[in-house]
Amino acid sequence: MNYKMILQYDGTRYNGWQKQGNTDNTIQGKLETLLSRIAGEPVEIHGAGRTDAGVHAAGQVANAKFHTDLSDEELLQTINHYLPEDIEVTSLARMQERFHSRLNAVDKTYEYRIVIDGRKHVFERKYVYFPETPLDVEKMKEASKAFIGTYDFRSFCANKRMKKSTVRTITGIDFCEKDGILTISYTGTGFLYHMVRILTGTLVEAGMGKRDIASMTELLKAKNRESAGFLAPACGLLLKEVRYE
Repeated sequence: MNYKMILQYDGTRYNGWQKQGNTDNTIQGKLETLLSRIAGEPVEIHGAGRTDAGVHAAGQVANAKFHTDLSDEELLQTINHYLPEDIEVTSLARMQERFHSRLNAVDKTYEYRIVIDGRKHVFERKYVYFPETPLDVEKMKEASKAFIGTYDFRSFCANKRMKKSTVRTITGIDFCEKDGILTISYTGTGFLYHMVRILTGTLVEAGMGKRDIASMTELLKAKNRESAGFLAPACGLLLKEVRYE
């Protein structure tokens, strides 16, 4: 069977989603090890997004093909019983053979959270970014409009050896202020390595008065990572949702 799973995880202590040869401390690695044990044979799991080290997820989607005699409810309970306390499969469903969590995704939404009231936010401090100076949120909103559409986002890609196309489509950048925390939501068909965090760093610099709104379009034309803003910390980023037709 081809199982679709929706996951949430606190990425603080993990080296990202994607399994790596030099560590087993990844979300994908933990899941594959567990599912292989349940199935009694090697299981490969595919994720909709490769979240970086320290990045969190509320709606990561993954799929894996394997056989088990457990019912769907029993399988879900077994998986969550053995997963670490900071990883949970919130739902599980059997899909058609051809379903692929990444290739069939229509779009994704990431959220980045920034403290804007100067408070410590003790119970949320591990999941937000604390800027050094106050931010002009209205200026950030204006600056973000330059990035909505289909563009070459090479300036916002941390992979300098990227050989594939760096053209991506962002369909929306939304801002929400609540209880002293600014949440920036990015929705698009796909994102490059560190793209959301670099976009956020660039908008923060605009909010600090370090960049003019008019210069945003020039960053896209530059196609040079050094032209864009700083890499915002991983702790503030969350993969919120992945949508399918």
